[in-house]
Amino acid sequence: MSHTQPRTVLFAGGGTGGHLFPALAIAEELLERAPGMRVRFLASARTLDAEILRAERLAGAPPDFEAIPALPFGVHPGTLARFLLSWGGAVRAGRAAIRRAEAPVVVAMGGFVAAPCVQAARAEGVPVLMVNLDATPGRANRWIARHAGRVLTAAAVEGAAWEVVPPIVRRSARPPGDAASCRGRFGLDADRPTLLVTGASQGASSMNRLLAAMVARDPGVFTRGGWQVIHQTGKADVEETRSAYRGAGIPSVVEPFLREMGTAWGAATVAVSRAGAGLVAESWANRVPTLFLPYPFHRDQHQRRNAEPLVRAGAAELATDHVHVEANLTRTAPAIAALMNEPERRERLARGLAALGPADGAARVAEAILRGRS
Repeated sequence: MSHTQPRTVLFAGGGTGGHLFPALAIAEELLERAPGMRVRFLASARTLDAEILRAERLAGAPPDFEAIPALPFGVHPGTLARFLLSWGGAVRAGRAAIRRAEAPVVVAMGGFVAAPCVQAARAEGVPVLMVNLDATPGRANRWIARHAGRVLTAAAVEGAAWEVVPPIVRRSARPPGDAASCRGRFGLDADRPTLLVTGASQGASSMNRLLAAMVARDPGVFTRGGWQVIHQTGKADVEETRSAYRGAGIPSVVEPFLREMGTAWGAATVAVSRAGAGLVAESWANRVPTLFLPYPFHRDQHQRRNAEPLVRAGAAELATDHVHVEANLTRTAPAIAALMNEPERRERLARGLAALGPADGAARVAEAILRGRS
């Protein structure tokens, strides 16, 4: 990066909340430090991106964003062909966005939108800062890192001399009050222990099916301790999951997408979660003992690697999502039950979380952007 402070920051990334939410966190910090700076998001054309960004607020207004017509890379011939056909149009759209911006810097948040935007920045002679979020970077980030003036990473990456920063967490993913008031905002009992289940912004059907099967097979896991549940399912499994809790008499809030994620974390006694970088960061920031069930279909198992530093620090637990309900009931459900019903286990994890230090990566990245140093 150059030594000139940018006047426009273009955050390039999208396709999932895991790329957008950290960008929003950094943008919040930027606008607090430099209120006159312009921030724009170069997101994907997926409906989810628009839904997330339209619901957010930066300095009291919805974020400014546009969709870049990029498509994911893949080795399957059809996916690869679609990626190659989309590349030129995505780069041209990125160049047009850069040309409209005053003194821009591109902040690449990773993923299939970021890569063509970085190529556009190279063509336009614009500085690039990359923010890596996963312990195992994908192809896009490894390519971007070779062309970025500076690389910051919220997870240590084996073999890469990238500058490590703490987790990046947006303010709306932090509690607005104590546990009792957060539970009250969901209409739940202020004094009952609360399980948060989240498969990330798009949900996780295998996790939804596992929790529903646990409730059906042994509701006592929940009722003996007086547990209540907040469960983010994604769009596919909402009604089935609601019916499972309702049928067992377990108080619950089941939503396809939790807009008040900070309130959900604030309400939680423990959590069962996917292990995307954003959710691992939120568990750290909110000090919630969590059992991580990494997405099982990634070849590189990068979600597992995201969670492993917390596990090594005694601040989280890790299990395998076996996908099939019966296998999960046999091998994974006992770990969930133990976390819920063994207080000493939760206390040990809470001590590990407290020792991790502040999750202030968003502020660190914002300062790096404002300094504009190489």
